[in-house]
Amino acid sequence: MISDETLDQYRLSGEKVRVVRDGIPENDVRGIVVAWDDTHVLVRKPNRNVVKLDRNYIYQPAKEPRISPVD
Repeated sequence: MISDETLDQYRLSGEKVRVVRDGIPENDVRGIVVAWDDTHVLVRKPNRNVVKLDRNYIYQPAKEPRISPVD
């Protein structure tokens, strides 16, 4: 699970993140961290839609190479 400190860094910097949900890269969510609670994170996508995602997914900067959850 991603820490509150890391989420706060992403939110304050406005850095675009990639949320890896499964082994298929097309299913990744890219956007900006808006808010979070104990179990979920809100991510604003480029089209301004907001997505509620589980905190147990892999959160990483979008500019870094993708980390596969199946490896």
